[in-house]
Parts: sequence; C-alpha cells; structure tokens
Amino acid sequence: MLKLYKPELNDLWFRQELLSDPDTMSYNEKWGGTISFPKEKWGSWYEQWVCDKESKHFYSYLQDTETNDFVGETAYHYDEARKIFICDIIVLARLRGKGCGTEGLKLLCGCARNNGVDVIYDDIAADNPSVNLFLKNGFVIDYQTDEIVMVKKELKK
Repeated sequence: MLKLYKPELNDLWFRQELLSDPDTMSYNEKWGGTISFPKEKWGSWYEQWVCDKESKHFYSYLQDTETNDFVGETAYHYDEARKIFICDIIVLARLRGKGCGTEGLKLLCGCARNNGVDVIYDDIAADNPSVNLFLKNGFVIDYQTDEIVMVKKELKK
C-alpha cells in the first residue's frame, strides 16, 4: 500500500536519484531523458513546489507504507498559459507493473479534488505506454497529435 509523503528539503536526494535514473526516465527520451537536479537547486525548487502558498503547485513522494521506501513522485501544477492543472507521476522503473502507478494516480487525484481542483490533465508522449495507465483510471483523451496525447479527468466531489 502507498501513501503520499510530503518530503522535507533533505529528502530531495530521492528526487535527484529518480530523475537521474535512465531506466526510470526512459519515458522522457523525446524531451532529453534524465533530468539534472543538483543540490544547489533544491532550495528554490522546494519553495516553489512544496511550500507553495497559492496552491498552484502540489508535490509529494509515493511511499510504501510497509517498508517506508520511496517508490516514486506525484505532482500537479497550474499551467498559466493553458489555464489548466497538469499532473505528473513517476514510478521507479523496477517497480512498474506492480500497481504503484494506479495507486499513486488515485491518491493524487483524490488530493487534487480535496484541494479544489475540478479537472486535471496530463500531456503524455504519444508513444508512452503510460497513456493506458491514465485511461484505465478514468482519464479520457482530450486531444491527440503525432507527438502527444492530452488526457483529462473530471474530479467529481
């Protein structure tokens, strides 16, 4: 079983490892693959994503309740240009296919709903198999191009 865990600043080592793992970040290959997240950027990033007072950003780890291990991350943010909330979920590659994505997505959607978000979206690379994860969890395709599949879910109260 998983839970959402709000990381402390010194917990960001996990995000650094997650984003630098080539297997985990293989879904991001079209946009550069792994992402550098050096320690000197942790403070400003943490203030924006974790300590956001305007509720335009939400960020948490997915934590296994039995082992207390971090297994991934979830987030959403308000995209000012498109006037929509975009979500994000990343699960460690070695743990994919074990239900972590489904459980994490349900936790994230519940949290977003509780925070007043009515509709949540994600733009996914067209060749990314995680499109199926979103579709089996109540998201629908809003539109699709050769590059991306935009999915959305209405978060009923």
